[in-house]
Amino acid sequence: MASPFFPDVENIAYEGPDSDNPLAFRWYDPGRVVAGKTMEEHLRFGVCYWHSFAWDGSDIFGSGTLDRPWNPATASGAAASMAPMYAAKAKMAAAFEFFEKLGAPFFSFHDIDIAPAGATFRESADNFAEMVEEAAGHMERTGTKLLWGTTNAFSHPRFMAGAATNPDPAMFRYAAAQVTACLNATHRLGGSNYVLWGGREGYETLLNTDMKRELDQLGRFLNMVVEHKHAIGFEGALLIEPKPMEPTKHQYDYDVATVYGFLQRYGLQDEIKVNIEVNHATLSGHDFHHEVATAVNNGIFGSVDANAGDDRLGWDLDLFPKSVEQMTLGMLEILRGGGFTTGGLMFDTKLRRQSTDRNDLFHGHIGGMDVMARSLLAAQRILDVDELEQWRSARYSGWSSDEGTAIMSGDVTLAQLHEQQLADESEPAIQSGRQEFLENVVARSIERAH
Repeated sequence: MASPFFPDVENIAYEGPDSDNPLAFRWYDPGRVVAGKTMEEHLRFGVCYWHSFAWDGSDIFGSGTLDRPWNPATASGAAASMAPMYAAKAKMAAAFEFFEKLGAPFFSFHDIDIAPAGATFRESADNFAEMVEEAAGHMERTGTKLLWGTTNAFSHPRFMAGAATNPDPAMFRYAAAQVTACLNATHRLGGSNYVLWGGREGYETLLNTDMKRELDQLGRFLNMVVEHKHAIGFEGALLIEPKPMEPTKHQYDYDVATVYGFLQRYGLQDEIKVNIEVNHATLSGHDFHHEVATAVNNGIFGSVDANAGDDRLGWDLDLFPKSVEQMTLGMLEILRGGGFTTGGLMFDTKLRRQSTDRNDLFHGHIGGMDVMARSLLAAQRILDVDELEQWRSARYSGWSSDEGTAIMSGDVTLAQLHEQQLADESEPAIQSGRQEFLENVVARSIERAH
């Protein structure tokens, strides 16, 4: 384990669209300037720790398949008997080797991804604190930064009925202790954000669920997190990650609009934003760009988990992004909203169980980064050409008229509009929405973006 985990791979470089080198970028050129910012500054790529290094390739139908020697379930020989903290440090060394060779400026983690559990909470906290210092050393050595930290308060059986929404306050206390430790660690490591994904904050059946009580508990929990953030001086953003279902039947953070309503209900709309995952958006019945636009319009856009699902499968697949069209529309809304501030594009993605070569992890991330870079170029071209925006503005131009202004300023009542319509015997003229034309504008921008 002292030798490189990826000995066959050198630092990944940009070689251009004509390159046939599978271990090179074709579109992602970190230093290329697009609309006044480099690609690296626009995209703020990150690698997730859990799928890439903590997961062994297992699923509910079969055991692990991936070559992860620090994982006792898939290790063999001497590696199978590694002490837990030694294994955690070996895993971390391999992770930072990957981050550095890929050239991703950020990473993210759950607390349990980087440190083994102990026999007690105190022992787990001590293990975590030691691994946080280990991460700090790697970060200083490689220059890799933390996009966000988060707490896994959903995998352990203690959280089978939720964490903040658990019917037992002892479980609420345990989750609060975990979040405290992980938020402190994120602050210690200079993280840009802290993510709260309510993995089991929801219900399977209303027969045993007091929904109002659980939502009040969740609101109180998040207010406590906000209070602690300010108490320790953490300047990053707090982010909720919406998801409609899985693992529970109904998640309380169903989609961006649901989260915004919840934040307003509990006085959190100025304190917490959203981390939008592409696959979660499509599971909720929305397009990715719809969720981004909803967040931007309500002032709660924070960050993105860049991945993909499958239209024929109704669960969370965490595929690497591969549709330039889908991601172009998402990037268009991000750019319209001013781009990322604290957030970025985190690859919450995992290999397929049959992709067992260590270097497959590079292929997946290289492809995903190229898709997002090409999508950035296409989205910026749409804005530069301005054809889309001109047509959208023209469609709503009537609202700049005297009539439109009077309606929106409150100078006219519903009854007055009724009287005006009675006096006007003409039929309002309809106009085409020109959807197909505008879809072709997007297609041309993708074709011509270089």
